[in-house]
Amino acid sequence: MIEVKNLTKYYGPHKAVDNLSFTVQRNQVYGFLGPNGAGKSTTMNILTGCLAATEGTVLIDGHDIFQDPIGAKRLIGYLPELPPLYPDMTPKEYLMFVGEAKGLSGKELKEQVKYACERTSIADVANRLIRHLSKGYKQRVGIAQAILGNPEIIILDEPSVGLDPTQIIEIRDLIKDLAKDRTVILSTHIMQEVTAICDQVLIINKGKLLANDTPENLSDILQDRNIFDITVKGDSVKIINALNGVAGVTNASVLSTDAGVVSVVVECSKESDPEEQIFYALSDARCPIVKMEKREMTLEQVFIRITSQNIDTVSESGEED
Repeated sequence: MIEVKNLTKYYGPHKAVDNLSFTVQRNQVYGFLGPNGAGKSTTMNILTGCLAATEGTVLIDGHDIFQDPIGAKRLIGYLPELPPLYPDMTPKEYLMFVGEAKGLSGKELKEQVKYACERTSIADVANRLIRHLSKGYKQRVGIAQAILGNPEIIILDEPSVGLDPTQIIEIRDLIKDLAKDRTVILSTHIMQEVTAICDQVLIINKGKLLANDTPENLSDILQDRNIFDITVKGDSVKIINALNGVAGVTNASVLSTDAGVVSVVVECSKESDPEEQIFYALSDARCPIVKMEKREMTLEQVFIRITSQNIDTVSESGEED
């Protein structure tokens, strides 16, 4: 759907985007992550044709964004970090204006405005001045203008910035709904948002692409050991002795003990998969397991490790380069 090759952008001597190459598949949700100043907004502005690149190509469903900007932009709806709203217009007036700018007219324009209002749940405030709307409703109006014309690709730059927790959940649910029949690229600093709705994660830092994979694969690649949290009934010494006898277990330690119920953390080598052996070892020791959970590396931990701990690249195939 989107193919980016060797994309580079200089601002004077500063290289904001450094030889980026990646592809975006149809009907997927991509989380675009990076620290402040990583080059996310610059890249998005180039993808949408709002900014020229110094080098490289961007193809939107085969249309070159630089050589055929009109053909490419017809496929894109874009919400910048600061929604381009006119506060003295009503949402309906604003959407009519944007629709006309996109080439819509007559019955089609009215139907598209109605559709955008209903899809983003702003119909009830469509005739109020935008200046009087809450931050959450303003974001919804911004998303409504992005989906006018029914583009196949929606690009959202920090759609939840400045919103309260309730508004964040509402915008997240809206994005999930839009993603059912569109390709979505979402730039955000809210990792829970990415975990909840994104199929794929792109991580950049200092203009370079560091990772392009699913959240689950990135966690598996970067996690250097397996960790299990186990709750067991029995004597703590007997439990630890049983666990330390399991092949692959490198460390077992007690976290807490309460009325004969012991909470234990067990560390194992990454290559080992000792869950069944742990079960049998504790069974033989007559220490029944109440609960056993494998810890997964969170997306926050993945992000911090990739952007700060000398990892150059995690490739699409899931191998560190």
